[in-house]
Amino acid sequence: MAFTQRAGANLYWKRDGRDDAPALILLNSIGTDMDLWDGVLPHLRDRFALLRIDTRGHGASIAEPGDYSLAMLADDVLAVADAAGLDRFSIAGVSLGGMIGMEVALRAPGRMEKLLPTCTSATMDSASWNDRIAKVRGEGMAAIADLAMGRFLSDLAEPAIYEAVRRQLLAMDAQSYAGCGAAIRDMDLADRIGDIACPTLVVTGTRDTSTPFEGHGEHLLARIPGAAHVALAAAHLAPLEAPEALAGVITSFLER
Repeated sequence: MAFTQRAGANLYWKRDGRDDAPALILLNSIGTDMDLWDGVLPHLRDRFALLRIDTRGHGASIAEPGDYSLAMLADDVLAVADAAGLDRFSIAGVSLGGMIGMEVALRAPGRMEKLLPTCTSATMDSASWNDRIAKVRGEGMAAIADLAMGRFLSDLAEPAIYEAVRRQLLAMDAQSYAGCGAAIRDMDLADRIGDIACPTLVVTGTRDTSTPFEGHGEHLLARIPGAAHVALAAAHLAPLEAPEALAGVITSFLER
């Protein structure tokens, strides 16, 4: 485990798995941290050199308040990859993590092997995100906790997992959540993802009400050249609801 200093942030990251294996970076959603991937790790450790990063302002990554951008968050990932000694890598990212992964693929195409945007989108309702950002900055995380949790997990999620995610969400720094919310609100991926050159597998969740295939995953599939698609029986936080199935999808795609 280590920290990498960036302008306005100190980023926490952790290496896992095998040093001599293909590199895979795992990125979390807004409102969670690298623990999102805990259930998936046992299925990946023996096959990949793993790098997990707490997104700016999430988990143990401390960040100054303000509006963040997707470019900033992508540059964070590239800086940590440099610090971890990873020249080329694949990325699997959930929600905001998938958006960051797409931005990395556009900013550093020579470093990307493969991309798995998971339960994510290239465009979100900017007005609703603007409202959410204002509410969080004015009233704190409790003001949006019920809304977020209703989209994070389905009724089939284990109660202990639900409670752990909710505790984490309520404890996170509201200004950092709002900063990453601004990156989602302001992203301009939709008209650019046609330039993604690496092999891409779009992963959607059949119970995902936040970024379902209809209106979200389908646009990634249509616009990213040669992209393939897999649907999992999961809500928005697929690594928590379908860890073994997601690990199988990741492994088969990266080793294909």
